[in-house]
Amino acid sequence: MPEGDSAGESIHGKPSAIGNFFKRLGQIYQSWLDKSTPFSAFRWASTLLLTAIYMIRVYILQGWYIVTYALGIYHLNLFIAFLSPKVDPSLLDDPDEGPALPTKQNEEFRPFIRRLPEFKFWHSATKGIVIAMICTFFDAFDVPVFWPILVMYFIMLFCITMKRQIKHMIKYRYLPFTHGKRTYRGKEDAAKTFAS
Repeated sequence: MPEGDSAGESIHGKPSAIGNFFKRLGQIYQSWLDKSTPFSAFRWASTLLLTAIYMIRVYILQGWYIVTYALGIYHLNLFIAFLSPKVDPSLLDDPDEGPALPTKQNEEFRPFIRRLPEFKFWHSATKGIVIAMICTFFDAFDVPVFWPILVMYFIMLFCITMKRQIKHMIKYRYLPFTHGKRTYRGKEDAAKTFAS
């Protein structure tokens, strides 16, 4: 292998200071992401706070409506992927192929598996907000547009997309939200009621 081919190595084959710096920075970032995983309420609260700060900034500056529209479309796509099953039932030729949700009362419970998991949804949405916030610092992204048209178009797009998603959910009988397996009363619970 020729010297300097691998990422982060200098010409002499030793790791460069810049490569080490970015590698360490990536490790710290990943460590913070790993530590934040169990705290979904805090993560989403911080993302909502960041969204509010972004919206206030756009409102005060009275610009960057195209960036905000692009952010809204990106978040809509993330939300649709979050609501969609990992294996789309409409694409399966054989209904026995792939994971299926129960259609009868006595079938086994199978949890809903998302195309986009909650953590990746949060991470992508937060990165999108940060990138949009950075874009508001550059005048090149402040394209003059009549913003009410963008708002109406986004509302129309949201309604059409959600209508299609809800029809898909009804047609293939799945709910994107599961709260765990059903619990049934065992024999010991039934014995207590008879003893009373």
